[in-house]
Amino acid sequence: MSEPTNRVDINRVLMQMREMRGQIQGPSAQDLAPGQVNFASVLDAAQRSDMVSAGGASERSSFSDLLKQAVDSVNETQTRSSELQTAYELGDRNVDITQVMIQMQKASVSFEAMTQVRNRLVSAYQDIMNMPL
Repeated sequence: MSEPTNRVDINRVLMQMREMRGQIQGPSAQDLAPGQVNFASVLDAAQRSDMVSAGGASERSSFSDLLKQAVDSVNETQTRSSELQTAYELGDRNVDITQVMIQMQKASVSFEAMTQVRNRLVSAYQDIMNMPL
């Protein structure tokens, strides 16, 4: 599962990109000398192509793919937590107890969230199955 902080980081990066585009945004194409490039138009074209490719990717991804990615992410978080715990227990000096505790909490929260999603899916499935024909 993705963490809420990732969304904040993405928004921050997008804001920085927009600010940079505003700073780079130069004269219009008519004002440019031959051979000069308008960086703002290049950025806009790149952004449009990214949106098109992202839109195509979202259409192709199915619910089962998204669910599998979420489960894999939870599994990865729990595996990382287990590795840090083992390293700390074996006396690895590069592993701090705070790292271990933070990773354990991340694993716990992600597992609880996945459990809630599963419960909601099972409930929705039962509601659909109990609908009259």
